[in-house]
Amino acid sequence: MKKHKNVVIFLIKFFVTYFILFGIYAAYLEKSQEKETSFQTASITTTVAKQTVGVLEFFGFHADYLQHTEELSVKLLINNVYTARVIEGCNSISIIILFIAFIVAFDGSIKATIIFSMLGSVFIYIINILRIAFLTVMIHKYPEQQEFLHNLVFPAIIYGTVFLLWVIWVNKFSNYKK
Repeated sequence: MKKHKNVVIFLIKFFVTYFILFGIYAAYLEKSQEKETSFQTASITTTVAKQTVGVLEFFGFHADYLQHTEELSVKLLINNVYTARVIEGCNSISIIILFIAFIVAFDGSIKATIIFSMLGSVFIYIINILRIAFLTVMIHKYPEQQEFLHNLVFPAIIYGTVFLLWVIWVNKFSNYKK
């Protein structure tokens, strides 16, 4: 057991952090989503859709967002055409939870862990908004490429960002950098 002590400690820190943060997020979703009488997404998902529209409008697109009436999602429209949707999985919170759990598990100083987790989370959130805006434009222009764009290109952007941040953390700030 002594031989694998670091691996066991890493896994314990990772899973404890992950399940605590995921539990908090699940409780938030339970309280903030409505799927009984009508559909209403969690406020963070609606906020992501609203900020995505802001990015689209900044780049000159006539965009809008509407709560979907038949599912837990927010419709994104370009020129009044339903182009894409934002669901809970698109709001980046689950990925941020995974990111933070990894940062905590790969020890660093408390100060570095808190600062890197906060700045990294904000960076992931911003990249995600830009990713959704770009995906919406690409689907609007190339609807026949929706599967390829949604299932391959755009997950690569968000997961690539998280992986890059993890590499920076491990090599620059964690106690494992040596």
